[in-house]
Amino acid sequence: MRISGPVLGAPDVAQLTKFYSDFLGWEVEHLDPPRPGYPTGDGWSVLRPADRGTKIEIQYEPNYVRPVWPATPGSQGMQIHIDIWVEGMAAGVEWAKRCGATEAEHQPPDRDQAKLRIMLDPAGHPFCLWSE
Repeated sequence: MRISGPVLGAPDVAQLTKFYSDFLGWEVEHLDPPRPGYPTGDGWSVLRPADRGTKIEIQYEPNYVRPVWPATPGSQGMQIHIDIWVEGMAAGVEWAKRCGATEAEHQPPDRDQAKLRIMLDPAGHPFCLWSE
């Protein structure tokens, strides 16, 4: 067995698909449009890198609750996050922002921000940019 990649729940599949496609430069292998009678955010997608070694799927969640970072009692915390390696932190943060991410207000105080930065995708999923 092997893990092929995560599936992210989202309130707007097309929006989150575009973000990850632009940000990572991955191909949109599949994008289902909204089903008849469903909201415009409905759908399902698969994105893959050129080497096809992994994937990210995005699926519509009708009751999506945006995660809160850092976790707070009684709020929806993150369930999973993606680590993304970047060669240069400043350039990685700037690129993520241009693609639609935001930098999390809270950054772990015990971590070197030149090596780790917490970002949020358009649906609020935290992801880490890291560098050596």
